[in-house]
Amino acid sequence: MHLPPRLANLSPWVRVALIVALAVLAHLAVRLARAGVGRLLAAPRSGSRASTEATLAHRYPKFASVTSLLTSAFTFVVYFVALGLVAEEFGLKLTTYLASASVVGLALAFGSQGMVQDIVIGLTLLFSDAFDVGDMIEYASGQAGRVERIGLRFTVVSNFVGQTVYLPNRTIGSVSRYRHGRVRMYLDVQVPSGMEEAAVTRTVENILKGLRRQFGAIVLSEPEVLGVRDAEPGDWKYLRSSLRLWPGQQVVVEEAARRRVLAALRRQDADYAEWMISVTNRAG
Repeated sequence: MHLPPRLANLSPWVRVALIVALAVLAHLAVRLARAGVGRLLAAPRSGSRASTEATLAHRYPKFASVTSLLTSAFTFVVYFVALGLVAEEFGLKLTTYLASASVVGLALAFGSQGMVQDIVIGLTLLFSDAFDVGDMIEYASGQAGRVERIGLRFTVVSNFVGQTVYLPNRTIGSVSRYRHGRVRMYLDVQVPSGMEEAAVTRTVENILKGLRRQFGAIVLSEPEVLGVRDAEPGDWKYLRSSLRLWPGQQVVVEEAARRRVLAALRRQDADYAEWMISVTNRAG
């Protein structure tokens, strides 16, 4: 490679120092530009103490991931070129350097197929809108969590016990997305003709409030008692109430609700049967 006369007259060590300095400056310039844009987009709201990176990843996951990828790619190219220029200063031809780098790159590509799959699938997740940061998803049978970050290698999820789960993107298969971030359990309790509606309502409401206190990590809101309704067609009535639950954990609350309501109503009517209590779950 032919150098300008002023550079050609400098010693090789000075030229190496200039190459390294320019590479570092280019790297810093790109990082500062990304950080500046990130601070503008992730301007803290009142009372917020989250870091800029965390806020940016939460508000603009696509922007955060793509800019991170571009920054890494640009940095790699800058240092790759700089290393080639430094090698040339010590007598290694650029063509030889590029050929050697191609062989090493091919070997690394075969050894890092999993990482490449993670990146490709990560980009697919980002641009397909399969789910976003803040969504509640079921990522395995009975395993649900809230998406904290969609990265190029890992998707980060927090589950109902507070664990942070790192899912390699290549392992993500079938994913269920809960539109409202919860499951709504409807509890329907038949009210026999000889039983007071107000008494049944108080009993069920107290039981559900107890479940809310006991299963605070699973029950996401206060219970709703929706009132006594007429079954149509039919000549009987039922009390409907509901709880909003963490997805994948509703069986625990459902079984406890059935047992406690049945035991309480049998104290009022010894003939009260288990089949008179029904539970249905819906996403919402």
